[in-house]
Amino acid sequence: MDASLLPDLPTWQRLGGAYTAEEIAQQPRLWAALAGLLDAAQARIDGFLGEALRDPGQLVIFTGAGSSGFIAEMVADQINAQWPAEVRAVHTTSLLTHPALYLRRDRPTLLVSFGRSGSSPESVAAVDLVRDQVDRARFVDITCNAEGELAKRGHGRSDTLSLLMPAASCDRAFAMTSSLSCMLLAALSAFDSAPWAQRMERLHSLASHGERALDAWDAAVATLAQAPYARVIYLGSGPLEAVAREAALKVLELTAGQVLALANTPLGFRHGPKSTLNGETLVVMLRSAQPLARRYEQDLLNELRRDGIAGRVLSIGPDDADRADGDFVLAAPALPDPWLAPLWLLAPQCYALQRSAALGMTPDNPFPDGTVNRVVQGVTIHPHG
Repeated sequence: MDASLLPDLPTWQRLGGAYTAEEIAQQPRLWAALAGLLDAAQARIDGFLGEALRDPGQLVIFTGAGSSGFIAEMVADQINAQWPAEVRAVHTTSLLTHPALYLRRDRPTLLVSFGRSGSSPESVAAVDLVRDQVDRARFVDITCNAEGELAKRGHGRSDTLSLLMPAASCDRAFAMTSSLSCMLLAALSAFDSAPWAQRMERLHSLASHGERALDAWDAAVATLAQAPYARVIYLGSGPLEAVAREAALKVLELTAGQVLALANTPLGFRHGPKSTLNGETLVVMLRSAQPLARRYEQDLLNELRRDGIAGRVLSIGPDDADRADGDFVLAAPALPDPWLAPLWLLAPQCYALQRSAALGMTPDNPFPDGTVNRVVQGVTIHPHG
């Protein structure tokens, strides 16, 4: 871990956050490493996907639970807009409870599973469910753990493509950071319609920009985390709505719920959720790269700053003329929002880490009593027949 990005490792070891700090800081390096792994797997990826995405009758479901489910939401619409196949995001937690809403026995279905450990009961059960209820089912498992159930069960199967992320992405800490960004970028790289070389260049570009973002934002995030905001609201539009949900979840997880964190869209926020604002609220807008979305975002930012109810209002996103003092901005590459999401998540990840430490918690394990676990426990999988 580069000490210029985050406090030195001995400090985080003393605070109980060394794994989280290191796993946030290593992400740009892992994105570059991911390009090498995917480049080596290109023939396997292209051969497995074949012409499936060009088939309007093909259903592609991106799935996962928790943060992995948010990856599915970040990816699905971007891929759906590029291909004739129907592509959608369905959390495993919905797929298992209401399979009849999503699956048809006679419709070819490709289930793309995201799993840090690859061993959560919902991830394994979702694969079993689709295999049992769809006649022409195939699977892409994107996981960080070569020893997990997804990786082991899919090994050697002709109906399954397994994509393993860089080994260091299998976070040892409680919160998903490296694992999330690597799995997100792997899915975008595998399913995007841009030429392969261009996709790999995007990964390298994001890696270099990520290093700059961490270096530029570290001190400001640490200062922000010292302010005693009791509520944090993340706002994002389109694919960035899922990024806002993930950012809010990081705060909830690493503060063990001591800081209430919510997520919404810029337009949806006025429809009731705005009532949560008070002087102890931090509002963070995740800025889109799309000009139309940015106009709606700016309208709400202007309104919130004019109202003066929230304790602080700031934004994270591409550098432009609309920025205000204290915003987290970066001269980012010209890419669609889902590709830029890993850059914007760096600041919320760092904020959640620093806020956890400021509250005297241990970020690597914010639930020492075991009430919430790194790999979910206590799930009973019921028969779906």
